[in-house]
Amino acid sequence: MNLTAWRIGFTIAACAALVTGTITGCSSSQSGGGDAGTAPPKIEPLGTVGDGEGELNLIAWAGYAENGSNDKTVDWVTPFEKESGCKVNVKVGNTSDEMVQLMRSGQYDGVSASGDATLRLIYAGDVAPVNTDLVPNYSTISGFLKDKPWNSVNGQMYGIPHGWGANLLMYNVGVVTDAPDSWGAVFTDAGKYKGKVTAYDSPIYIADAALYLMKTKPELGIKDPYSLTSEQLDAAVELLKAQREDVSEYWSDYTKEVQAFESGTSVIGTTWQVIANTIGSDNKVQVNTVLPKEGSTGWSDTWMVAAKAAHPNCMYKWMDWITSPKVNAQVAEYFGEAPAQTKACEFTSEKDFCNIYHATDEAYAAQLHYWTTPQKQCVDGSGDNCTAYDEWVSKWQQIKG
Repeated sequence: MNLTAWRIGFTIAACAALVTGTITGCSSSQSGGGDAGTAPPKIEPLGTVGDGEGELNLIAWAGYAENGSNDKTVDWVTPFEKESGCKVNVKVGNTSDEMVQLMRSGQYDGVSASGDATLRLIYAGDVAPVNTDLVPNYSTISGFLKDKPWNSVNGQMYGIPHGWGANLLMYNVGVVTDAPDSWGAVFTDAGKYKGKVTAYDSPIYIADAALYLMKTKPELGIKDPYSLTSEQLDAAVELLKAQREDVSEYWSDYTKEVQAFESGTSVIGTTWQVIANTIGSDNKVQVNTVLPKEGSTGWSDTWMVAAKAAHPNCMYKWMDWITSPKVNAQVAEYFGEAPAQTKACEFTSEKDFCNIYHATDEAYAAQLHYWTTPQKQCVDGSGDNCTAYDEWVSKWQQIKG
């Protein structure tokens, strides 16, 4: 796994954007939209895939559309360009909020959206339904990633799953010696590591607190961490405000968490498996990760087509290419996540990669509550009295102060 290359590529892309002034920041800021309606605008999916239009404009997470410029050995864009005739232009998105704003500019054909952006894009009419019959590799994508609340509405898919992962609990084994197995370690017990707890920097992190309360305070009536009434949201916010006193740093750029654990300024907090692998490869600090007993939040990224894509044929060709077994394996290893494509495991260079990331482990995946955009119309179908993402953004700003 080329983790060093990914880290360098991410840092270069993010910093370059800041230098040119095209990015407002490297952490979540603007919500990018209000509450969704009861149904998305009526948009017809593509009927057939014809010849490519010669160009493709993408918004993608760093590491998702590599063309060899960060590492000449890492390039799945150039072969696609040669095969399809579609020249790929990639804009790196640093946060989900930023991706939503960029998609609304009308300049892009598609985006690799996480679940905290997808419903905003769907209900605003920014993306079109996807005709999965036109993406042959869709048939062998893991079934537990299809027709889910974050990538479909009323049984209609709005994208093609790309990769996924869990938000895990990580701790420095030399400092945290009691092998915690609960999120309580960073919430109710955070004072034990005062000033050395870390957490993900995004309004969607409120769902982590909600999940913990869902399991530990059933009297609150939380059934889904993304479907919170005002009272339930307030309970999660209070828990996070208490945690704030013990937080050393909130991170969205994962290299910051690597640095924090290696320097000792953080010893416990939310993480991704790729971060733990990176720390372990440097042999500076010994860390362990665990999927806590309460379960976890997680992400499942989806390639979505712009509703008014100028190059829809190229976009469909790209979605099939990026989820083909060999390419999906390359991206997953480079990025550090589970591939969505079940056949990708046959092509990973690290033979136990799919085991490490639980790529086809449906029981493991079932323990995750994947990022889903909160709406007033509760995403779990329980009613219309839930809080929308804009409210979460406002509360997150209050939490951080």
